[in-house]
Amino acid sequence: MPNISLVTGANGHLGNNLVRFLLTKGDQVIAGIRNTQKRHIFNNLGCTVANIDLMDKPSLVKALINVDVLYQVGAVFKHWSLNPKRDIYDANMIATRNVIEASSEAGVGKIIYVSSLGALDRTQIPITETTWNPDISNVYFKSKTDSEKLAWDLANKLGLKMISVLPSTMIGENCFSMTPSMSLLQTVLNGKLSANPGFFFNFVNIRDVAEGSWLAATKGKAGERYLLANENYTSVDEIVKIAQRLYPQRKIKMPPKPPKPLMYLIVSMMEFGSKILNMEPQLQRNYLSAFSMKEKCNISKAKEELGFNPQPPYSAIENTFRYLAEGLYNKKQF
Repeated sequence: MPNISLVTGANGHLGNNLVRFLLTKGDQVIAGIRNTQKRHIFNNLGCTVANIDLMDKPSLVKALINVDVLYQVGAVFKHWSLNPKRDIYDANMIATRNVIEASSEAGVGKIIYVSSLGALDRTQIPITETTWNPDISNVYFKSKTDSEKLAWDLANKLGLKMISVLPSTMIGENCFSMTPSMSLLQTVLNGKLSANPGFFFNFVNIRDVAEGSWLAATKGKAGERYLLANENYTSVDEIVKIAQRLYPQRKIKMPPKPPKPLMYLIVSMMEFGSKILNMEPQLQRNYLSAFSMKEKCNISKAKEELGFNPQPPYSAIENTFRYLAEGLYNKKQF
């Protein structure tokens, strides 16, 4: 008998790829979405589309009846807001409480909770699943850390079978709404990256994360965390060089790397302007520490227990550049 699987946040980057992957495995898939204007991206996929609001627990209970596996993907994914506590932190905490408690009330068989590399201590190299992020300067990372802790507390209290997966920076196809990581690659590809802030990213292909999530559901051990990442990081310099090599005709220039004191001044001005204009700044001060870490990861647990085998970061970046360059992502369509 195929599993009945429900994916929350199915119109997001990972959610959409996960829906598509689960269908190839024969699951009966319910794609849970909040934005009904994006229902058409599921046309002809063979899944059921359900309107789900993570802030409305009674509707969640109803949607989760008879579900074998819940993939809790849906979350607020942004690093800035005029009211970050309400719009990012509280939203992710409330959504987590609602979905875990609703799973218990509906009798869901297994929960795959999608957390983030940002919930881990990235100062301990190599990064592993055994740590928690102590940094509270980035409200999104804090929300992912505390919401995963809350999920574990509730799952243990309610006797639920839960596994968490912690993806690194996801890039790749089937992107119907630009994420920060995809926007970065698009900016590089367009030759519009005006400065190199000296950041490092641990990129992983979005399809590998979708498969890793399914592997966690089929092979993972209840009560465990699995890091879905690559072993090595990639610098902004390397990202630009890949774009230059793939598309020499675009004449993409290597952006200058300002000294850190100047970067802090520039970013402080961006943040000040964002409050006046009510507009997200291109950079924030907490980015200068959060993304300056060389995210080398130990993924041996996911490899050995799940069979997780991600494509190398260079391949993931190249494939994403091709996806973007061929116009497969087009805002006007969505």
